[in-house]
Amino acid sequence: TPATDAAVYQSSGGWMFSVKKKKRWSANFGVHSNIFFVPNKDREFVINNSDFKFLTIQGASSATIPTALGNGKQINIVDIYGIINPNYPIETPKGINEDQIVYPHLSGSLSIGFGTEVLAKFAPKTKINRGEYQVYGLGIKHNISQYIPVLESKKVHLAMTLSNSKENISFDFLDIRTNFGTLGINRINGNINSWQFQTNVSKEYNNFEFMLGSIVNVSDFKYKFTGGKGTIDQVIAFPEGSSQAFLNQKLKGIYKTKINSIIELSATYKWNKLYFQSSIDFNKFVNINLSVHYAIN
Repeated sequence: TPATDAAVYQSSGGWMFSVKKKKRWSANFGVHSNIFFVPNKDREFVINNSDFKFLTIQGASSATIPTALGNGKQINIVDIYGIINPNYPIETPKGINEDQIVYPHLSGSLSIGFGTEVLAKFAPKTKINRGEYQVYGLGIKHNISQYIPVLESKKVHLAMTLSNSKENISFDFLDIRTNFGTLGINRINGNINSWQFQTNVSKEYNNFEFMLGSIVNVSDFKYKFTGGKGTIDQVIAFPEGSSQAFLNQKLKGIYKTKINSIIELSATYKWNKLYFQSSIDFNKFVNINLSVHYAIN
């Protein structure tokens, strides 16, 4: 859960590098680097034997283990009925063991007139320790201050955006070897669909534009086991077709929808056709976005 929450923050920032109204058919291309700071409180959690139905922590009644954002510490879990091969106890998943998660992405925008721009964001699959992350999305921005001459005269700008993004994050999970074969849950994916509404106000000072943004997004979280299917399927016929499909059906019980409220502070410096931007998004987490944009026309 902390990892998928972090993915939402990473996809939220950097949608607007300028609030100003652009002329029709003006376009830009941007290269971004995101730096997400992993908070200590989301790096580990406690499990107890009472959390399990037929498993037990080896040699203890409770233990502290890492989340996907935590360290590489592992403990062993065994079953009380002898189904799991005793030579291969369950090892809890390792975390990425990083203080910061850095990932690049690309962006672009095209003005279609009337103060409206089409926005796009794309990141290739980025390797992080024991996992992968990817984000892509589309949005639309509309300038509001064009209707308020007193704001334009003071070089104050106001704009709103509506965007939709997809985030996919995956990690190594559990290698479970039972006496009947493996279960096929070596990897778990978090698939997130986020709708975001953002309002930004800015003030120009010479070649600088300073911005304050308010972000609200609604994200649907879904989870899925991936990777190779289990060899237990050769012994047991599951109605869903495989043990992996059976367990993915069970994962639907933890699907959820979350609402995030985020504040964004940013500044952009214009030099000829280049725009240099830095922004920080914060509330539950902190994410920094550094980017360079090129105005094509």
